[in-house]
Amino acid sequence: MAPASNPTSNDLLFRLSAMQTRRATHYTVIAQSAEEVQDIENAPSVSMGPYLISSEKAGLLRTLSVYSQRGDSREQLRLLYMNETALQVWRAMGKQPRLVGAEYRPPHTALLTFGVPFSE
Repeated sequence: MAPASNPTSNDLLFRLSAMQTRRATHYTVIAQSAEEVQDIENAPSVSMGPYLISSEKAGLLRTLSVYSQRGDSREQLRLLYMNETALQVWRAMGKQPRLVGAEYRPPHTALLTFGVPFSE
Protein backbone atom coordinates (compact mmCIF):
# COMPACT_ATOMS: atom_id res chain seq x y z
CA MET A 1 0.00 0.00 0.00
CA ALA A 2 1.39 3.40 -0.95
CA PRO A 3 1.98 5.87 1.87
CA ALA A 4 -0.51 8.73 2.09
CA SER A 5 1.00 11.98 0.95
CA ASN A 6 0.46 15.06 3.05
CA PRO A 7 0.36 18.30 1.11
CA THR A 8 2.70 21.02 2.28
CA SER A 9 1.58 24.56 2.99
CA ASN A 10 3.12 25.58 -0.35
CA ASP A 11 1.06 22.94 -2.17
CA LEU A 12 -2.11 24.31 -0.59
CA LEU A 13 -1.09 27.89 -1.35
CA PHE A 14 -0.51 27.10 -5.04
CA ARG A 15 -3.85 25.32 -5.29
CA LEU A 16 -5.72 28.18 -3.64
CA SER A 17 -3.90 30.75 -5.78
CA ALA A 18 -4.87 28.89 -8.95
CA MET A 19 -8.51 28.75 -7.83
CA GLN A 20 -8.49 32.46 -6.97
CA THR A 21 -6.91 33.37 -10.32
CA ARG A 22 -9.62 31.48 -12.20
CA ARG A 23 -12.33 33.26 -10.22
CA ALA A 24 -10.68 36.65 -10.42
CA THR A 25 -10.34 36.86 -14.20
CA HIS A 26 -13.81 37.14 -15.62
CA TYR A 27 -12.75 39.29 -18.57
CA THR A 28 -9.95 38.82 -21.09
CA VAL A 29 -8.45 42.04 -22.43
CA ILE A 30 -7.92 42.11 -26.20
CA ALA A 31 -6.01 44.82 -28.03
CA GLN A 32 -6.95 45.85 -31.55
CA SER A 33 -4.61 47.89 -33.73
CA ALA A 34 -5.58 50.85 -35.90
CA GLU A 35 -5.67 48.53 -38.94
CA GLU A 36 -7.96 46.04 -37.20
CA VAL A 37 -10.34 48.79 -36.07
CA GLN A 38 -10.75 49.96 -39.67
CA ASP A 39 -12.39 46.62 -40.58
CA ILE A 40 -16.00 46.89 -39.40
CA GLU A 41 -16.15 43.09 -38.95
CA ASN A 42 -13.72 43.47 -36.04
CA ALA A 43 -16.38 45.35 -34.08
CA PRO A 44 -18.25 42.85 -31.88
CA SER A 45 -21.36 45.05 -31.88
CA VAL A 46 -21.55 44.70 -35.68
CA SER A 47 -20.43 41.14 -36.33
CA MET A 48 -21.32 38.98 -33.31
CA GLY A 49 -25.11 39.25 -33.53
CA PRO A 50 -25.39 38.13 -37.16
CA TYR A 51 -22.88 35.33 -36.49
CA LEU A 52 -24.89 34.03 -33.51
CA ILE A 53 -28.13 34.12 -35.47
CA SER A 54 -26.71 32.41 -38.56
CA SER A 55 -25.02 29.73 -36.45
CA GLU A 56 -28.24 29.18 -34.46
CA LYS A 57 -26.56 30.17 -31.19
CA ALA A 58 -28.65 33.26 -30.44
CA GLY A 59 -29.27 31.90 -26.92
CA LEU A 60 -25.71 32.90 -26.06
CA LEU A 61 -26.75 36.55 -26.33
CA ARG A 62 -27.96 36.33 -22.72
CA THR A 63 -24.58 35.16 -21.45
CA LEU A 64 -21.92 37.08 -23.32
CA SER A 65 -20.52 40.43 -22.35
CA VAL A 66 -18.18 42.71 -24.30
CA TYR A 67 -16.96 46.10 -23.16
CA SER A 68 -14.67 48.43 -25.08
CA GLN A 69 -12.39 51.30 -24.29
CA ARG A 70 -10.15 53.55 -26.34
CA GLY A 71 -6.51 52.51 -26.18
CA ASP A 72 -3.48 54.75 -26.08
CA SER A 73 -1.41 53.75 -29.13
CA ARG A 74 -1.74 52.59 -32.77
CA GLU A 75 -1.08 49.02 -31.67
CA GLN A 76 -3.71 49.22 -28.94
CA LEU A 77 -6.22 51.64 -30.43
CA ARG A 78 -9.20 49.75 -29.00
CA LEU A 79 -9.30 47.49 -25.97
CA LEU A 80 -12.04 44.89 -25.75
CA TYR A 81 -12.98 43.24 -22.47
CA MET A 82 -14.67 39.91 -23.21
CA ASN A 83 -16.07 37.38 -20.82
CA GLU A 84 -15.30 33.72 -21.53
CA THR A 85 -18.45 33.15 -23.62
CA ALA A 86 -17.75 36.17 -25.80
CA LEU A 87 -14.13 35.14 -26.27
CA GLN A 88 -15.18 31.64 -27.35
CA VAL A 89 -17.66 33.09 -29.86
CA TRP A 90 -15.02 35.54 -31.17
CA ARG A 91 -12.61 32.67 -31.79
CA ALA A 92 -15.35 30.55 -33.38
CA MET A 93 -15.88 33.46 -35.78
CA GLY A 94 -12.30 32.95 -36.96
CA LYS A 95 -10.88 35.94 -35.11
CA GLN A 96 -7.38 35.71 -33.70
CA PRO A 97 -7.47 38.06 -30.72
CA ARG A 98 -4.27 39.55 -29.32
CA LEU A 99 -4.63 38.93 -25.60
CA VAL A 100 -2.99 41.58 -23.43
CA GLY A 101 -4.39 40.84 -19.99
CA ALA A 102 -7.22 39.70 -17.79
CA GLU A 103 -9.39 41.55 -15.29
CA TYR A 104 -12.05 40.76 -12.74
CA ARG A 105 -14.32 43.33 -14.38
CA PRO A 106 -13.89 46.03 -17.02
CA PRO A 107 -12.79 49.48 -15.84
CA HIS A 108 -15.53 52.00 -15.08
CA THR A 109 -14.49 53.97 -18.17
CA ALA A 110 -15.20 51.04 -20.51
CA LEU A 111 -18.57 50.98 -22.26
CA LEU A 112 -20.83 48.00 -22.79
CA THR A 113 -20.47 47.25 -26.50
CA PHE A 114 -22.42 44.03 -26.90
CA GLY A 115 -24.29 41.54 -24.75
CA VAL A 116 -25.32 41.83 -21.12
CA PRO A 117 -23.73 43.94 -18.38
CA PHE A 118 -21.31 42.48 -15.89
CA SER A 119 -22.97 40.85 -12.91
CA GLU A 120 -21.69 38.77 -10.05
